[in-house]
Amino acid sequence: MKKEHAVNKMTTYYKSSTSLEERDLRGGGYEPELHYPNWRRVHKPIDRHHVLLDSLTKLMDGVNDTNSGTDKWLSRLENSNWMNNIKETLNCACLVAQCLDQEGASVLVHDTDGLDSTIQVTSLAQIILNADCRTVRGFEALIEREWIQGGHPFATRHARSCYTPSAQRSKSNSPTFLLFLDCVYQIHAQFSCSFEFAENFLVMLFEHSYSSQFGTFLGNSEGERRGLQAQERTSSLWSYVNRPEVLPKYLNPMYEPNQRVIWPSVAPMSLQLWASVFLRWVVDQAPQEAAWSVVRELRERDSSLRSRVARLRRQLQDLEREAVEVGIISPPTEVEVV
Repeated sequence: MKKEHAVNKMTTYYKSSTSLEERDLRGGGYEPELHYPNWRRVHKPIDRHHVLLDSLTKLMDGVNDTNSGTDKWLSRLENSNWMNNIKETLNCACLVAQCLDQEGASVLVHDTDGLDSTIQVTSLAQIILNADCRTVRGFEALIEREWIQGGHPFATRHARSCYTPSAQRSKSNSPTFLLFLDCVYQIHAQFSCSFEFAENFLVMLFEHSYSSQFGTFLGNSEGERRGLQAQERTSSLWSYVNRPEVLPKYLNPMYEPNQRVIWPSVAPMSLQLWASVFLRWVVDQAPQEAAWSVVRELRERDSSLRSRVARLRRQLQDLEREAVEVGIISPPTEVEVV
């Protein structure tokens, strides 16, 4: 397995610096180690499905309780276990990325129950390792490739929200995609200049994954979308976002292309509650949005001024060259340094 293709769709994972011929992988649990000579198995605890939905429910109950004191509010946040889910998912993704980047090892990621945690881990590992995945089009391609074409059942997972009574929920309901976006937000917050898209781009994806006028997240699979004629009857979210008049509002004004691997911290003090999603109805987000508007205007003005300076320098060079040709000024002489 080559390094650039080493992250496969799985979540309890094995790693090795030697190659391994393909074997029949049977679903459920994991296979005996004797089937994987020279490989090391590493287990990472990642919650999934209804456990995540219960965690999100506790989180939302806590953050929406504006009458509780600081201690109680923080206690409910901790007891929801949502931040711990972020930490464990990021920790697993960092370990996969470390095996690939620093050890040059092949990695097989395997989930004992479905593909939810698998897609989370492999997608995050690619964001850590590949700078292209941190651009708008690269991130769109990542979601299209790993989540949509990979068969993540958006319709089933999002059929019930955290506000649905427990009796009406199914074990198949889960905010898997939201947890992934939250993990991306944590990386984005630590390396804000390394992402071409702004935070509101992630918020927009969260909203459209649950309710959208576009067909991108429709159904549970490509087969269902073909059956629903989604391509003929709906528009793609990507085609809308990438329009010249729409895309600028989702761009990060502080973006500086960074081709290096980025290593997010999973220490408690490095992780933060995603206020733009979980506190949007509790804390006024207008001041933050206004501040980013000012930053965007300043960056646009800086770019405009730099372009003007470059244009004036070219004009000055052309004028100097013409002045030399007609004899108005003498050509510059080279000074020899002894």
